[in-house]
Amino acid sequence: VKDLDFGCDQIIVRDGKGQKDRVTMPPAPVKQSFITHLEKVKSIHEKDLKNGFGRVDLPFALKRKYPNADREWAWQYVFPSTCLCKEPRTGVMVIHHIHRSALQRAVKAGIRQAGVPKHGSCHTFRHSFATHLL
Repeated sequence: VKDLDFGCDQIIVRDGKGQKDRVTMPPAPVKQSFITHLEKVKSIHEKDLKNGFGRVDLPFALKRKYPNADREWAWQYVFPSTCLCKEPRTGVMVIHHIHRSALQRAVKAGIRQAGVPKHGSCHTFRHSFATHLL
């Protein structure tokens, strides 16, 4: 969540191709939907915290330096999984992001529902957005 800045219209994509961080912008038509989605995710996170969950798996050095960061809203995933899993190093129940295949299935279903006759994928959207920016 900390990598989204709607005030400056920026999204930081960490550890992308070539292990580089990149800055992009949220497409204007989906900005409000993003904000609404984050409000819903934050509500779920707050409920999870009250129930003793709401943690994410952080790299060891970060976890040691900031022991409570795994519960903070800033470190939560924008698209969290609906399932908890046990973190192997500590045995603590944590939440991860949704799996890429879940996103790919949702995109393909959306393309079919929209009646688009051409093949499309997440990668198609990436290239379409890059072309739009040019």
